[in-house]
Amino acid sequence: MEKQELLDKFKDVFGDNDGAQVYFSPGRVNLIGEHTDYNGGHVFPCALTIGTYGVARKREDNKLRFYSLNFEEKGIIESSIEDLVCTKEADWTNYPKGVMWAFGERGMKMTSGLDLMLYGTIPNGSGLSSSASVEVLTGFVLREFYGFDVSNEDLAKIGQYSENHFNGVNCGIMDQFAIAMGKKNHAIFLDTATLKYEYIPIRLEGAKLVITCSNKKRGLADSKYNERRSECETALAQLQQVIGIETLGDLTEEMFDTYQSAITDEVNRKRAKHAVSENQRTIRATRALQENNLELFGQLMNESHRSLSEDYEVTGEEMDILVEASWKQEGVIGSRITGAGFGGCTVSLVKDDFVESFMQRVGREYREKTGLTADFYAVEIGGGPEKL
Repeated sequence: MEKQELLDKFKDVFGDNDGAQVYFSPGRVNLIGEHTDYNGGHVFPCALTIGTYGVARKREDNKLRFYSLNFEEKGIIESSIEDLVCTKEADWTNYPKGVMWAFGERGMKMTSGLDLMLYGTIPNGSGLSSSASVEVLTGFVLREFYGFDVSNEDLAKIGQYSENHFNGVNCGIMDQFAIAMGKKNHAIFLDTATLKYEYIPIRLEGAKLVITCSNKKRGLADSKYNERRSECETALAQLQQVIGIETLGDLTEEMFDTYQSAITDEVNRKRAKHAVSENQRTIRATRALQENNLELFGQLMNESHRSLSEDYEVTGEEMDILVEASWKQEGVIGSRITGAGFGGCTVSLVKDDFVESFMQRVGREYREKTGLTADFYAVEIGGGPEKL
């Protein structure tokens, strides 16, 4: 949607668009490094050119009025800057309200209300981080409107804080960081333990990133996510009795093999094995891209999926079907699930000449085996949040 179209829509919803400004915040995809972010490991996400558009303007009073073009049936949802609490009725507006609350917790209080209209081009429930995109967008708007002294890295931390403490979702820092710090045609090699990061150029000569949205409702993702976190924490506590480490990300695979017998539960041992091996794979994959070795990068993507399926058990039948169908196709360099799991998306690296046939054939096999229809997106790597 063009800027003028968004301003016209805003006028339709709120009566006029005087003083309204237009913003954009990207979605993200993680290329490799899954379920490592809360285990002190590395992740390798990039921002996308799909994301969340926001039209915002300051009000004279303390009212907050929210409207989403993706949920038009919900109409305008009203609140106020004195009423920043998470409620069921507030629905999707709990994400922007959470960020406003988190700014307030840091001593940066809004002095007046806002009208905010959102339009997201990220498929809902896809695992491409629509919630983090909304959080970073809201933080960006607050900084612009109220002159709050915060960096983009702060916007990521505030977004994560609000999701953890306002919305009660125990997420790591990766999503908000990838979005707030996005850089065109680069992925971010981020050490989640220290927040040290490096931009790695992504040169996909002759290949495209294709995201496949499974359209499988992600019913289990939240409960299983918290379960996996506690399994890893238990494994870490037992390892810490025999070796001086802060996180599972501190271990190489060799070290893990040496000390893994300290983990008494077999399931917890498998979870820790994934966290350790996935972190090492992410480090190797980043190096492979720096050396322009797309083939090795693709192999590591495939290994990542196998580990998520067998050791971490977060893929589920539909996602395994999607990835295994992808591996069979000509021109596929690598494919894996991305995101928390139990539905969501896969990310595949596909040679240009085979993108169309990949979409058709994988889509057909997936439909035959699951009855579900997948959506395909050939995506570009975009930059961070911006004013349009």
